[in-house]
Amino acid sequence: MPRHDDDPAEGWTELTELDAARCVAVPGPDDDKYSRGVLGMLTGSPQYPGAAVLGVEAATRTGVGMVRYLAEDRPTDFVLRARPEVVTSDGRVQAWLAGSGTDPGSRSAEASARLGEAVASGLTLVLDAGALDRVDDVRGPCVLTPHAGELQRLIEAHGETVDRATISADPRRWALTAARLTGCTVLLKGFVTHICSAEGERLTVTSTTSWTATAGAGDVLAGAIGALLATNAQRIADDPGSLVPLAATGALLHARAAARASGGGPIVALDIAEALPAVVAELSSRRPG
Repeated sequence: MPRHDDDPAEGWTELTELDAARCVAVPGPDDDKYSRGVLGMLTGSPQYPGAAVLGVEAATRTGVGMVRYLAEDRPTDFVLRARPEVVTSDGRVQAWLAGSGTDPGSRSAEASARLGEAVASGLTLVLDAGALDRVDDVRGPCVLTPHAGELQRLIEAHGETVDRATISADPRRWALTAARLTGCTVLLKGFVTHICSAEGERLTVTSTTSWTATAGAGDVLAGAIGALLATNAQRIADDPGSLVPLAATGALLHARAAARASGGGPIVALDIAEALPAVVAELSSRRPG
């Protein structure tokens, strides 16, 4: 896909349903929980255990074969009460999701060590919220999932000055700036979500309801993206550029699940996660033969 260095407003296209359908990995009769993808999750904290639950709910409902959840006792207890099938011991994973519901200022030594191992592993990563500060340590393909305020801090940590209002007024320019500063795929959340890479790939996903603006919705989005990356591990290994459509597909699933759950009325984040299987089924039915 060509770069458009002269004009950050050029080259953006809305993710199509057909392209999103191609990103949904449907298991076959010979698949098992490992071949379907294992997502390692370093999310939640004693202060914010609910974020871990929401991300795990989203990942399992998007279609990952296994979630391997590693965190402190309190969020682990919350996760196991909600999803007893989650594995809480070390082992192989195909991708990592880190940062949802965490704060780098209160990160424990144990959590820091786990995060350091994940970002240095070379495996595909989703860095959200409280893990965005570790972007410079990443050694593999990586998707960053900031909102405008988090993007501001990320950009300023790399030597450029910008305020949140400026980012919100021109999200295309600043999402691209962050991608080029970090070398990562950036998914800048908003009513219109912008997904781009430093190499020039640019996609948008437009929401259909503003009721998605609710606490925990971002944790659900991160879980859905993590599941898509784990289930498409070989595709990413063959083509790192596939991170952009895969992350965008997570945003599309999230937007459609929110609309389905809302029906025009208010929702909470767990409603979005619970609507994901029906949306995945609908989208996967449109996969080309």
